[in-house]
Amino acid sequence: MATNVHLTPELERFARECIEGGRYNNVSEVVRSALRLLQDAEERRQQFGAMLKQTEAEAARDGTFTVDEISAEVDAILRNKQ
Repeated sequence: MATNVHLTPELERFARECIEGGRYNNVSEVVRSALRLLQDAEERRQQFGAMLKQTEAEAARDGTFTVDEISAEVDAILRNKQ
């Protein structure tokens, strides 16, 4: 599939520098690599969103604790260890 991509002068310069550095053979490889990174980032973003929804549901179901409550619990555990 042929797709034309128009890059800003700054991105074009960056792509050329990547090629000159020897890591890539052409701009298409640079763009494919960038899209893979974007795809990975999007997958992580979606996973994080799903985790947040799961955490919100768990908090609604089981309740939450304040920072002060957790701190007091940690302090009590540490006192009992001494």
